[in-house]
Amino acid sequence: MGSRAAEALKAYRSVLRATRKSFAGDSVMLRESAVEVRKKFEENRNVASDAEIQRLLEEASEASQFISTMI
Repeated sequence: MGSRAAEALKAYRSVLRATRKSFAGDSVMLRESAVEVRKKFEENRNVASDAEIQRLLEEASEASQFISTMI
């Protein structure tokens, strides 16, 4: 697995962990948030630009923080 792929997987897992903590006990929100996270990552699967990939990874990190602290 390439470095960028590993970073993307780490970001994906981080966002999912944040949703599991924030929506613990709410199975509907847990399921729907997991579907939405997967959809967003899949939409960007073929992005090749390093700058765009870095931007997306930063967005994922910000989303994870937001979900963990604001929801």
